[in-house]
Amino acid sequence: MDRLKRVMAIHDISGVGKCSLTVVLPIISAAGVECSVMPTAVLSTHTSEFTGFTFLDMTEEMPKISNHWQKEQIEFDAIYSGYLGSLEQIDIVKEIFATFKTPKSMIVVDPVLGDDGELYSMFTSEHVKKMAELCNHADIIIPNRTEAAFMLSREYKPGIMKRNEVDELLHSLAQLGSKNVVLTGVQFDENEMGAACYNTETSEIFYLLNENIAGLYHGTGDVFGSFLVGALMRERDLPEAVQTAVDFTCFSIRLSLEDKTPRRMGVRFESVLPEYGLLLRD
Repeated sequence: MDRLKRVMAIHDISGVGKCSLTVVLPIISAAGVECSVMPTAVLSTHTSEFTGFTFLDMTEEMPKISNHWQKEQIEFDAIYSGYLGSLEQIDIVKEIFATFKTPKSMIVVDPVLGDDGELYSMFTSEHVKKMAELCNHADIIIPNRTEAAFMLSREYKPGIMKRNEVDELLHSLAQLGSKNVVLTGVQFDENEMGAACYNTETSEIFYLLNENIAGLYHGTGDVFGSFLVGALMRERDLPEAVQTAVDFTCFSIRLSLEDKTPRRMGVRFESVLPEYGLLLRD
C-alpha cells in the first residue's frame, strides 16, 4: 500500500464556528490525505457574529514548529496557507515555503484578506502588499473577488461578471507570480456561481459552476480550499479539483439551509465527507 500524502496546513484555529483548521483537518483527512497543522492563532470562536472571543497569537511558536519538523526530516507533498494575522507571520511562511518546498511538492496560498468588498478589520494596505508578495511563491492561489481587487489595487465590483472580465482578472492575478490561479465567487447570471481557474503554462481557462445560493456563509472559503487541496492530492487535475470543491461547498451550504444551521456556526460540511471520500477513492 502506498503511503498517505501529507499536507502542512498553516491556518488559525477557532474552537467554535466552523472555519480554518477545524474545517481543513477533517476535509483533507476525509480525502485520504494526512494533514499536519501549524496554528497561526488560537481563538475561542471566529470573529464574525461572536463577541468577547479569546485570541492567542502563535507567531513565536511557528518557527519552533518548523525547526522541529526540519530536524525530524518530515516531508510534505503540499503546503496550504490561509489566515496570517501579522506581517511577521507572512515572512515566517515565506521561510517555511523555502525550507520545505521540493520539486515534487505543491504550495497553495489562500490570501485571506477580506470578503464582500471589505478588508477584515485587522488588516492594512501593507498586509495586502505582503500577501500579494506571498502569492509569488505559490503554485496555486485561491483568492475571492474581494482579495483579488485589493491585491491588484482595483475597485471591487460585486454581482454578475462578463467572461472577458473574469479572463482579464485571472491574467492580472497570474502576474503576481503563481503558476495557477483559482478565483472564487465567479457569477455570470443569477442562477449559478462558482470559480474560474487559469493555468499559465497551458493558457487554459475553465469556469466551474453550481447553483447560486444567495447569502453570506461563514467559513466557506476554508471549506472550498480544503476540498480543493484534498482533490489535488488525490491526483485530480486542477479543473476537476475545482469543480469538486465547488460542488461539495454548494452541497454543504444547501444542507445548512435545510436544517437551519445558525449562520455564525458555519456550514454543514461534515455530512458530505463520506461522499467526498468515496469520490476520491482510487
